[in-house]
Formats: sequence, C-alpha cells, structure tokens
Amino acid sequence: MKIKYNFVFLVVFCLSIGQINCAAVKTGIEVLRERNFDLLQGRRIALITNQTGVDSSFWSDVDILRSETSLKLAAILAPEHGFFGGVQGEIADSVDSKTGLPVFSLYGSSRTIADEWLKDIDVIVFDIQDIGSRSYTYISTLKLAMESAARNKKEFVVLDRPNPVNGVIVDGPVLETNFKSFIGIAEIPYIHGMTVGELALFFNEELGIRCKLTIIPMDGWKRSMNWDDTGLPWVPTSPHIPEPDTPWYYPVTGPIGELSIVSVGVGYTLPFKVVGAPWIDAVKFAEELNKKNLDGVFFHPFYFKPYYGLFKEQFCNGIRIVINDRNRFKPFEVCLAIMDTLIKKYPEKFNFSLAKDRINTFDNVCGTDIVRKSLMSGSEYRTIVNWYMKGVSEFVEKRKKYLLYH
Repeated sequence: MKIKYNFVFLVVFCLSIGQINCAAVKTGIEVLRERNFDLLQGRRIALITNQTGVDSSFWSDVDILRSETSLKLAAILAPEHGFFGGVQGEIADSVDSKTGLPVFSLYGSSRTIADEWLKDIDVIVFDIQDIGSRSYTYISTLKLAMESAARNKKEFVVLDRPNPVNGVIVDGPVLETNFKSFIGIAEIPYIHGMTVGELALFFNEELGIRCKLTIIPMDGWKRSMNWDDTGLPWVPTSPHIPEPDTPWYYPVTGPIGELSIVSVGVGYTLPFKVVGAPWIDAVKFAEELNKKNLDGVFFHPFYFKPYYGLFKEQFCNGIRIVINDRNRFKPFEVCLAIMDTLIKKYPEKFNFSLAKDRINTFDNVCGTDIVRKSLMSGSEYRTIVNWYMKGVSEFVEKRKKYLLYH
C-alpha cells in the first residue's frame, strides 16, 4: 500500500508543481535548454512557431528564449492559423503585443520567408507540433523555410517533437510529383510516420535543399509511443485538432471532408471522428462498414447536428469511428473503405460529379488522381490499397537513414 500511496503522491506532485518536468519525453526546446542554448549564443534568431511551441510546463519558446540575456530573439514567423493558433484563412503580418517583436506571416499572400526578413538574422529555429499527415501544412512551411535558409545561407535548427500518431504507422499513397502543392509538399506517403526533425533530414537530402541543418532530437521518445506515453501536455495544433487523439482520425476523414459532400464532424464537437449526412441510414451504414472487418476499428451508428459548416443545424445520421487497436489500425485504408461504401450504397448522393470544384483539392490531398479514378470506376478499396503499398514499402526503406529514434 505504501508504494501505491507514494505513486499517487508523485503524480499529484508532478501535476501541481509546474516547473518540474515529470514527462517521459523531453522535447527539443528542453534538450537545447539543458545544453545552455549553445547553438544560439550571441546570435540573432528568427523563430518559426505557434501556440504549440511550449515546454512541458506550458512555458512558450518565445518566453524561454527572451529570458536568456545571451540570446537575441529578433522575429517570430507564424504558420497557418497564426502565432496563437486560432485563425482560419490567410493571416497578415503583425506585432506581438506582449514582446513588441514583429510577427511575419507564412500563410498570407506568400507561403515563404521573404529574403528581406532574414538580412539581419543569423539562425532560423523551427518549433511546431505536427500531426503526422502529409496534407497538414506545418511540414510544408518547414520545407519552404528550409529552402529560404539555403538561399540566404542561414543555419536552420529544428527543435524536434513527437509524431502523435507514433513513428511506426506508414499508410496511404506516396505523392506524385505533378500533384505537389502546399497541402502536399513532398513525395512521401499520406501518413509518413516521421517526426519533423526526421522529415527535415529527409527533405534536405532527398529534395536537394542542402541548407545548413541542425536537429535537436528529443530525449526519451520511441517510435512506438502514443501521445499519452510521452507524458507531455497537449496543445491544440489548430482549431479542428483539439485533442491528442484527433491526429489519428484526421487522415481517415480529412480527404473525405475535402469533397464537402458529407460532414466529417468539422462544425460539431467531434472533428474528424464522425461521418454523416441527412440522407444516410446510420444503422445500415455502420453494418456495411463493420462487415468489412477492418483492422483496429469499429463503426458505431451516430446522430449529430453540426453547429456550423456543412449541414449546419441539420440532423445528420452516420457513424462514429472507434479505434480499438492502434497497433493494427491503417488510417488511409479506412478512409478508402468509407468512401467505397458511400459510393456504392448512395451513388446518387455521394459521387465525384457533385464535387467538381473540389476535385483538384481532393487529388492534391491524396497526392494522386488514381484514388479518385479507381473509386469512380468501381474498383474495390483493397485494390487501391494493394496498389499504393508498393510505394509505401519503397519509402519505408528510403527513410531508414533519416530516422533518429528506435
């Protein structure tokens, strides 16, 4: 009993004493702090970050760097959703009211770092929490920023963070070069299973960026870890990724949501965790999906009314996605199975001709038009999975030399 009480006391103590790091994992900013910021001493710093750039006590990178008198934080650069993370749509340059620092937008009329912003900068530091899917634009910002660093001969430092969908699962088509866009910046699978530090190494070598790159790895992270295993606090990475498990659902329904034919919970309290529409029979839809015996997932009949967005204030019938075995779960395969079922069960309600103005975006998210064309031709979803797995296998082999963790 004494051991049990000591454990409970330790948990309570860790939660109540904010300055003590009880997490199993130390992020890059914490590792760099333990090194007394050796890479940044006496240098003018441009920091690419947002609300996720915090340590395990929720102390922001900006405050951490500004607290060190030997460091010179000169500018903040903000990705999609802005420095504070709550903005939808393009963002403008601004000034941080707390520090007086300029905040340059990397999601405005341009997505790149302007050369003039870097004229008095010595080093660019990147610290943003990614979610593990290719279409999430923070890794696009990473690549474009690295290219700016190379062009301006500036050192680029990545403070690494966990992949919340672990570092094991790799699934979905490898992007084809002619479908490259800001929502698909590199030839990697849809679920890549890498950290931002590992991706930076991959981009620098495989895409020929060749900037002067330094990664500050995490301490204690393992590829098999789920977010809960890290002991780190979760900060919503964007308005519709509110919880640490949402990144598991984003690659399942995110591509479907791009078509704007069914609701995927954006506008309701379960973003990316449900699929529904007024014309769906929830029970039959769930039964049809459960018959497929997909690994690691169960489909529960579900009813909801979105507060905004598609089908606002209309009752929707559909399914709630329940992941019951993350070790066997294949997100993009489940995405295809849902679309396959919708197309075959509701051909007049769910088809690509109803989303003509969204087809290019859908193809860019998928990284190919083969997914769409195969579904339109009536191909069974497993045929598409078998096709893209060859590219996945080749990528898994290629990425090995860039992996920083076991």
